[in-house]
Amino acid sequence: MVKLRILVGLCAALALAVSASTAAAALPGPQICPSEGTAISGNYGNLTITGNEYVKRGTNLTVWGNLTVARGACLDAFTLGTVKVGGSVWVGQSAILALGCAPGVDFEFEPCEETTTHDTVGGSLFAYGPYTMYLTADTINGNLVSVGGGPGAVSSPYVNFPIKEMKIQGNAFIAGWHGTWFGFLRNHVNGSVVVSNIIAADPDSNEVASNVVDRGLLCYGNSPAVQFGDSGGSPNEVGWFAFGQCGFNVILEDIKYDGGGPQPISVPAR
Repeated sequence: MVKLRILVGLCAALALAVSASTAAAALPGPQICPSEGTAISGNYGNLTITGNEYVKRGTNLTVWGNLTVARGACLDAFTLGTVKVGGSVWVGQSAILALGCAPGVDFEFEPCEETTTHDTVGGSLFAYGPYTMYLTADTINGNLVSVGGGPGAVSSPYVNFPIKEMKIQGNAFIAGWHGTWFGFLRNHVNGSVVVSNIIAADPDSNEVASNVVDRGLLCYGNSPAVQFGDSGGSPNEVGWFAFGQCGFNVILEDIKYDGGGPQPISVPAR
């Protein structure tokens, strides 16, 4: 099981927020955002998050259009709430998005218990320079694209970027994030996957394992090089080809593609 550590190092502001919120017992689970923020739920056309907000356990957040996490903002949906986005999700520079929840996550506090949420994104998820994202057990009907971001390849604060147990109908492209730990584990991608230039401080980082990739898998320029680490993962199942650092840990399978044909990855201007 991947080490999904809490963002323990978001400095003194985070420590103070944890202390204050313990007394109030108001937090939805492990603290993701730099401060507790406010709860958000209900129905929206388009929605932009500009501060620190979270989806409380047992509540629903439905966005019929696009959901935007603005520059430096944070949305914590690592809870037993439900999030459904009809359009696409946009994550800005230095922003944080936590979306989805599944049992067995190694946080200080376990918010998911024995339940897996099924948050959905009708379009694609685009992130440009995010501080980090926690993506777990979500369905993305388009592509997942994340370019750049992170606090830098440092051990303090300890910042993770986990992508786990996802269903991605298009392609996944993750490049240029610099932080402490990155992992791409137990996902099913109907298109292709590219993991490139991830620079991480933890020698156990860049775990890419137990994925099913219907088309191609390409990994290059990552430091440390892509590995199983201590994830206990199995080789990735790949339908077409595997290149670069991912070439060592694959099983080529005759995977029957069950979608309508994923579109090529495109990164729109933002």
